[in-house]
Amino acid sequence: MTLNEMLPFLIPLIIVQFGLLFFTMRHILTHTHYKHGNRRLWIVIAIIGMEFIGPILYFVFGKEDD
Repeated sequence: MTLNEMLPFLIPLIIVQFGLLFFTMRHILTHTHYKHGNRRLWIVIAIIGMEFIGPILYFVFGKEDD
């Protein structure tokens, strides 16, 4: 498969990935309490693990239940 053939599948994944990262960063920066770790730790994890894994880890292990 060439890049042109894969592009229709990649564009939605890229949009979802950046949307999830944006939502995660917004949540991290607007909240002060986390289950585990602190703000700096979760920012680093979210950015380094940007490909779905970082944001998902934050919402599973870091987000404080409201």
